[in-house]
Amino acid sequence: MKLRSAIYLASAALALAVLTLASTLPSGASDKVDPVADAKAFQKFFTDKFPKVKLEDFVNGPYSMNEDLHRQWQEKEQFPPYEFSLEMGKEMFSKPFRNGKSYEDCFPNKGIGIRQNYPYFDEKEGKVITLELALNRCREANGEPPYSYVKDEMAALTAYMAFTSRGKPMDIKIPNDPRALAAYENGKEYFYTRRGQLNFSCATCHVQSPGERIRAEILAPALGIVNAMPIYRSEWSGMGTTSRRFTTCNSQIRGVPLSPQDDEYRNVEYYLSYVSNGLPISGPGARP
Repeated sequence: MKLRSAIYLASAALALAVLTLASTLPSGASDKVDPVADAKAFQKFFTDKFPKVKLEDFVNGPYSMNEDLHRQWQEKEQFPPYEFSLEMGKEMFSKPFRNGKSYEDCFPNKGIGIRQNYPYFDEKEGKVITLELALNRCREANGEPPYSYVKDEMAALTAYMAFTSRGKPMDIKIPNDPRALAAYENGKEYFYTRRGQLNFSCATCHVQSPGERIRAEILAPALGIVNAMPIYRSEWSGMGTTSRRFTTCNSQIRGVPLSPQDDEYRNVEYYLSYVSNGLPISGPGARP
């Protein structure tokens, strides 16, 4: 009986996947490599789907979906659950390394107000560099051990850096380099590719179904989803990074998560950040 139920559920999931594939892809964003057209189509898809939501409000995730949820978010912001992490990150950021240098020495503008420019494509290395990766490289270059990419210290540092950029529009560049365009396209492909036992893609939940519920979770729109990172989640009872969000999403669809900061995860962050260009940084965020 259990086997029969499992087969039925798998078949239903596959049927749903086939039926919804066409409606999942924003029009004009899937047939050629044109990031500018992609971003325009991506943002139009969401503003058409949710005409009552202001473009800049999509960065508030599920709290942008209706008035009751938006009110909950405003009340939560009075005593934000991420505040402990923000304070921890500010203290960590200002503390010198054992060699006397600090994070300020590794970043432009001493690391203040630069979150909106990450991730970026490094033309020397030929790869996407995220803020999390840059922070650990900074630590290792100064003789410090790297932090876990998924929570705690890394979440605190990125929370503080995001906070110094709050309100600044996401501003991701794609240089005139075929490798950068390939990284963007690979990230886009990963975002729309179905995987795992449930045969879901990232877009299945965050393009097709934002505002709907999976169990107790209200699905966030993909537009602006990275602008709020890192986030406090009640489900986690703590803070998590963009890396943590990607790996848990893969686990939730019963797929095999990649290693945090795998090239594919960095590429999909590059894609999601680019198509959210112009929307304000709202991190650190809080989610149900």
